[in-house]
Amino acid sequence: MKTYNLPGIDVPASNVALGLMRIQDKTDQEVRTLVHTALDAGITVMDHADVYGSTLHGCEVRFAEAMKLTSSQREAMVIQSKAGIVREGPYFDFSSEHIVASVDASLKALETDYLDLLLLHRPDALVEPEDVAKAFDELGAAGKVRAFGVSNHTPGQIDLLRKFVKQPIVANQVQLSVTHAPIIAQGTAMNMAGVDQSISLDNGIVDYCRLHDITLQAWSPFQAGFFTGPFLGNPEYVELNAVIDRLAEKYGVPALAIATAWITRHPAHWQVVIGTTTPERVAAAAQGSEIPLTRSEWYEMFRAAGYQVP
Repeated sequence: MKTYNLPGIDVPASNVALGLMRIQDKTDQEVRTLVHTALDAGITVMDHADVYGSTLHGCEVRFAEAMKLTSSQREAMVIQSKAGIVREGPYFDFSSEHIVASVDASLKALETDYLDLLLLHRPDALVEPEDVAKAFDELGAAGKVRAFGVSNHTPGQIDLLRKFVKQPIVANQVQLSVTHAPIIAQGTAMNMAGVDQSISLDNGIVDYCRLHDITLQAWSPFQAGFFTGPFLGNPEYVELNAVIDRLAEKYGVPALAIATAWITRHPAHWQVVIGTTTPERVAAAAQGSEIPLTRSEWYEMFRAAGYQVP
């Protein structure tokens, strides 16, 4: 399993992460099997959020109840959570009071003294970056959070935070799969009139994060679009699946590993956040951590997914 050293985090962070947004109704044994399958595959990163679950902090509580981590087990993991979404609104709240209260509740739910990484969960249009800085300073000084990041943020939104926040922004979690890749595809069609692919929807977030040493995390890596179902085995993507199946046979891995590898092959040091609760799928996806897809193979998948290569 390939790993990265993120600023402020002592444990090497695997380039595949286990997303835990669907474990609310799983039994203790099901949660333990899922997590231990991930750990056995080399996955060190556990991805949470305060809003995951049928109740606030529900999945964090379920994780702690099932795992009952020892101190050494906890120290071997990178546990990240997110704050900022007020689900009942729905709206966003990046006030220092909300961020600090959410982290305190996450720590209680997870039965841990600290988060390795806190992400601001989607942008808040009413963000006051000075107030975010206040929250980060308080949480960092208290040892409650070791590193900070964002999710679904544009370069401008990150720059606004960085003007006031003294801690480095170390991660940005965004949606990416081979069939949902506008943040990558736009660059290949730059300045092509009349081609939708050439329209920039994010102001160059991939290049921005590479320039500023911000690790990109990919959520919904197997979704065809915005929560529209998977592309693997989908009859709408016959050509893509044929390519993936051929590459899976070549490398001796499951198709899920090839879907993972398309993302990890990109030199932006992506982390792939897999949200399945099926242990076998976790193990299969993890095999894509270090598959060395060639340039021609990577672009063949890109074209088969429907993108243009001029």
